[in-house]
Formats: sequence, structure tokens, C-alpha cells
Amino acid sequence: MEDGSPEAVVWRNRALTLFDRVAVPVAVCDVYGAVLLANPAMAAECGTTPGRLRGRDVLELFRPQQAGQVERIAEALRLRHRSRYQVSVRWQAPGGAERFGELTADPVSDSVQDTPALLVMLRVQGEREPLVEEPERVTPVEFRILALLAGGATTARAAKETGLTTDGVTYHLRRLSARWEASNRTELVARAYALGVLTPGVWPPG
Repeated sequence: MEDGSPEAVVWRNRALTLFDRVAVPVAVCDVYGAVLLANPAMAAECGTTPGRLRGRDVLELFRPQQAGQVERIAEALRLRHRSRYQVSVRWQAPGGAERFGELTADPVSDSVQDTPALLVMLRVQGEREPLVEEPERVTPVEFRILALLAGGATTARAAKETGLTTDGVTYHLRRLSARWEASNRTELVARAYALGVLTPGVWPPG
């Protein structure tokens, strides 16, 4: 059957329809791992559409857990071995969770002499919920001192407002500076905003 014949076109269209409807994530890649064709299930794992996956490196989308696996597969393909290859991978799901599973790659071509493409299937094995970072915790006294400094208060005024001595205020500032690796008070206040201790857009600071 010639490639340009009506029968070939019909069967190619049927194959593409089946490819798109398969619930398993599937892609066709060149021998270097660049995506040539992906079905909607594969694209959904990456939070995109099939067309946007074209040209992407499948091993950048799905990161191998062991680099040695990829090197062994690449060497086998260079030697034109036609075994089934499996790679343990992990990737970030659209919702932010980290998933892990297995990529299976089968070399496919019209003849043994042709450079094969890779039929890649993804099997999802599990998911880890994204880590939620807790906001930086400070004591009420530390919070009050930081808010006063952000508002332009001097050490003496901060001491008066908190009922501490100036040495007491300096002690707390040194502890915070060491914890956040801040080299001066301006940087210390900036870190307080960056870490969510102080709320941006609120005046007076707090």
C-alpha cells in the first residue's frame, strides 16, 4: 500500500483518531527524545495542549530519577537495538503536586535500516502533595520591633514603645539578623516583608 493512496490516508486518519482517544498518555518522539506527536492525555500531564508539546524534550518534561538509565538507552539506540526501554521519572502536575511514574519507550520504524522513532507511554504510579511553606514565625516583641523600624523608628523610640532598654532592642535585632542573614537594618526590614512577617501595602507597618 503506497503512502499516498486513499487506503493509506484512511488508515492513517483512523490511527490518529485512535491515538487521540487513548486514555493512556502517549507520545511519538524522534531518536533524540524531541516530541513529534502527543495525545491529549500526555499533554494533560504537562498542563498544556498536544500542539504545544511538539519539539519539547520528553526528558525535560519528565525528569529521569536515575541519569544512568538514559545513558544506557541512548547507547542501545545508537547500536540500533530494538528492545523496550523503561525510565523512572518524576514531573510536576498542573496542580503543583509532584508525580512519579515510568516512561516506556519502544523503537518503531518501517524497516530495520530506518532510524527509529520512539513510541513513548507514561504510567503514573503516584503523587506527592506540594509542600506548603509555613510563614516565618517571630515573637510578638520581635514583630513589634520590626514594625516600628519599618515605620522609621530609632532604637531609642523602639525601646520606649516596647518597654525594653535600647540594649534589649539591639539584642532582638541581632538575633533576627543572624537568623535571616541580614547585614543591616534596612535589609532586615526588607526580609520581614519578603517572608510575610510584615504585610506590604499596610501603613503604619504591621
